[in-house]
Amino acid sequence: MITAYLWGTPNGYKVAIALEEMALEYDITWVNIGAGEQHQPDYLGIAPNGRIPAIVDHDTGISLMESGAILQYLAEKSGRFGGETLRERAEITQWLHWQMGGLGPMMGQANHFRGLTEKVPYAETRYMDEVVRLFRVLDKQLEGRDYIAGDYSIADMAAAPWAGMSAYMNDDRLNACANVQAWIARNVARPATARAISLSPR
Repeated sequence: MITAYLWGTPNGYKVAIALEEMALEYDITWVNIGAGEQHQPDYLGIAPNGRIPAIVDHDTGISLMESGAILQYLAEKSGRFGGETLRERAEITQWLHWQMGGLGPMMGQANHFRGLTEKVPYAETRYMDEVVRLFRVLDKQLEGRDYIAGDYSIADMAAAPWAGMSAYMNDDRLNACANVQAWIARNVARPATARAISLSPR
């Protein structure tokens, strides 16, 4: 049994999707980040960085924070979606790190500055332009393939919840990335993704 500590954010969705796709036995403890529950001592004992998501695997006694590390752990535990060969694993890991270091942080910053009452035009433009660049990188990667690394993998689980936020960003440059938009729809149509989204407290 795995306990997943989640909230209704793209990083939380990643882990919920993985648990559903991998058919692992789990339960959820919702950590209300708006109320500051991620800073409570009990939670910091599991996730010292004070962010969601985190997991505790009661079968192994392993606790983990950081969504990318969690996805890799769950893929290894289940034997699914992490790649079969060295080449497959390397490509999946490459794109997982691309999301963790690029797409997620840049979309987060873009949304932060776009949502401010007091506008900071330089920051809005800088981060939004980088999001567009990253979408175009992903759009090229998806040419002629259904999923990022060929077969569906943890790279898709990681990137799709963030990319799906483009629906709320009102930027025609993102909508013009047809391969990305088709891939988002393909991910959302997966039953496990639908179940994971339905689990959200939001």
